[in-house]
Amino acid sequence: MTIRAVFFDVDFTLIYPGPTFQGEGYARFCAQEGVSVDPEGFETAVAAASFILDEVEEPIYDASLFVHYTATIIEHMGGRGAGVVRVAERIYEQWAGNHHFEMYDDVEPVLSELWKRGIVLGVISNSHRSLDAFREHFQLDTMVTAAVSSAEHGYMKPHPSIFEAALAQAGVAAGEAAMVGDSLKADIEGAVAAGMRGFLLRRSGDVPPAMPPGITVIGTLRDLPAHLS
Repeated sequence: MTIRAVFFDVDFTLIYPGPTFQGEGYARFCAQEGVSVDPEGFETAVAAASFILDEVEEPIYDASLFVHYTATIIEHMGGRGAGVVRVAERIYEQWAGNHHFEMYDDVEPVLSELWKRGIVLGVISNSHRSLDAFREHFQLDTMVTAAVSSAEHGYMKPHPSIFEAALAQAGVAAGEAAMVGDSLKADIEGAVAAGMRGFLLRRSGDVPPAMPPGITVIGTLRDLPAHLS
């Protein structure tokens, strides 16, 4: 079946965090609350905390989940004390700011190509960031016409209802749509379960050892248009 709509995850698919949300940035946030951390331990801390987002049993949007995730990163960086949660809350609030992020180089040319083909483009995000502000800030508002945020919708990916809401906005059936994202469970398995085609984006080249059938792995968005031809 012809693909008439393509939806994209936002964070780590279309945009990536700048220095504010790297090790040194976390250390600056922590210092303001008197919390001492080792910025060199940031990447290891992120990996150690990842299970919190990956193993959510009921995907209802809850800000406290992301605050807990961030606080756990800080603790793995060595942070201790009551200030850890206050820092995590501040980082969570700032995550919504588009000016803290950069857009990957392959986003604009690929989205432009798909848009010129007449494909409906959309975004589905588990973030609390305003997707209207996101599209305007990165000058994607002309091309990206469908947008569903879990903070507004109520359920997070991989819950089927968030994909169904996006499909309804785009006016297409699940079999006519594809989802592109960096999370196998949330983005891709959720979309495939809803009847969509899934493209797992792994810019690092790191591919999960046991891939479910019917999922295509791409290393850059530039690989996507050929698969949709």
